[in-house]
Amino acid sequence: MNHSTETCMRELSVDKITEAVKRLCIEAACDLPEDVEKLIREAVDKEESKFGKYSLEKIVKNVELSRNENAPMCQDTGIVVVFAEVGQDLRLVGGSLTDAINEGVRQGYEEGYLRKSVVEDPVLNRKNTGDNTPAVIYTELVPGNEIKLQILPKGAGSENMGALKMLKPAEGLEGVKNFIIQAVTQAGGNPCPPVIVGVGIGGTMDKSTLLAKKALARHAGEPHANPEYQALEEELLEEINKLGIGPQGFGGKVTALAVHIETYPTHIATMPVAVCLNCHAARHKEVTL
Repeated sequence: MNHSTETCMRELSVDKITEAVKRLCIEAACDLPEDVEKLIREAVDKEESKFGKYSLEKIVKNVELSRNENAPMCQDTGIVVVFAEVGQDLRLVGGSLTDAINEGVRQGYEEGYLRKSVVEDPVLNRKNTGDNTPAVIYTELVPGNEIKLQILPKGAGSENMGALKMLKPAEGLEGVKNFIIQAVTQAGGNPCPPVIVGVGIGGTMDKSTLLAKKALARHAGEPHANPEYQALEEELLEEINKLGIGPQGFGGKVTALAVHIETYPTHIATMPVAVCLNCHAARHKEVTL
């Protein structure tokens, strides 16, 4: 064995994770990432509708004010979705990963004066937890001795517009495209367009929805590594922007900023397709510790 390629075991206090999550929650709410802002600013020039252009200009102004005033860009500061990639040679000390992340969310939403939107029971007792916990956490073991945390505060306006369909394999590519476009059409102006469209294809019912959510964690407009899926993303973006929904649903040519597709192998007898939408405030932040 070539020992020079081995990764050394490393320890990390979970307090560092709490501190990072707290900071990222506040930053995500108040500072729109450059990748998303770039697409919005480009959309101002592309939009032909007078009211659509006006809406986009106001969105840009809101982004600037939010950053300069360190204030949330939207009153819905979301339920926090966390993707944690944990190196298998990293030893976390001082507590559990889940507790550390939730403590970071708790502190971030308190200190950042962010709206607490999580209820403790979805049906029987919709009492607010008071601190926006618990977060929705997805953990994956990966090579290495670091941890990568991606934070996505997910607002309900866009989350409610998600869709899932278990397509028959015989419906093929056209069936996939039709369902995605139908999902965006039915969402209309509800998810505060221009949206980013996350698409998950394959796996199982639950895996496809996770893929759709993970697709939103990509940098906005970052193309798929597979040229065929990249072409499909571009085709779908073009078709979606022909729908006429426009910025904030007021009509226009820019309904979506980007389409991101993620796939996974699936069973011979099924083809799950999930669509997860993000509003124009596509908040995401990440850090590697």
